[in-house]
Amino acid sequence: MALPLIVGVDGSDGSLLAIDWAADLATRHRLPVRLVHASLWERYEGAWPTLSRERSSEQVLAEHIVASAAERVRRRSPGLDVSTEIVPSEAASALLDEARNATAVITGSRGRGELAGTLLGSVSLAVAARADCPVVVVRGDKAALAGSHERVLLGAGDPDTCREAVGFAFQEAEARGCELDVVRAWRCPARDAADDPRTSEDPAHQHEKQAAALIEDLVADASTAHPDVRLRRTTVEGAARKVLVHRSAAADLVVLGARRRSGRFGLQLGRVSHTLLHHSACPVAVVPNRS
Repeated sequence: MALPLIVGVDGSDGSLLAIDWAADLATRHRLPVRLVHASLWERYEGAWPTLSRERSSEQVLAEHIVASAAERVRRRSPGLDVSTEIVPSEAASALLDEARNATAVITGSRGRGELAGTLLGSVSLAVAARADCPVVVVRGDKAALAGSHERVLLGAGDPDTCREAVGFAFQEAEARGCELDVVRAWRCPARDAADDPRTSEDPAHQHEKQAAALIEDLVADASTAHPDVRLRRTTVEGAARKVLVHRSAAADLVVLGARRRSGRFGLQLGRVSHTLLHHSACPVAVVPNRS
């Protein structure tokens, strides 16, 4: 049986968007959905005798959140296999534990209790930066959330970072029946701007050719495995994070690779992914490569 999509639910507006997006993803890929709510009330329930006779308000709220989330999935996508879990843990820890046996983890951009002015919640950032499986942070405008652009955007990073992301992007573009735009940003350092006496080729053109060659190398196997995917290869001069934020306005999903180094702690997230998670105009999928 396929591993489930894990959806972090807490009753917030961001959580509701994540539920809807995950339901659509599960329908396209025929995956079960597991709705997870992190609550600490169970951890402390035994310390207070009164709580054994009467359910706490925290317990009632947690049960209402997961029941409402499950009903929302069933209304949107009847027939999906849906399960729920209330986990006695902090939200980030709960989702990272669930990520060990998941196809992907889906979160909203901000949870309940996050500051209204923040661009990205701490839980979403921690999960995207540390999870063992792909993480999708659901954000963006109505057109992107509805899939109206009919385009998946793949940031073509270094091969040791984004091999897994390539496969994820092709699979999603194929399931959606949409175009896959593979983008590699390039820059010509100032020291290369002067003409090199050893060659007549413009230095900027050399960098652009290298970017195009990298794209070809990255997509070679996946394009053969997914021949029906409409593929666009794009090289753009500029900083990758700025280029991808700009192009996210015309995409339904942006896919980025992330390198996970075993034995390292803390957030394992590059500048490009960090920027897109905060500023993308569409949902962002961070797909880890293990090394």
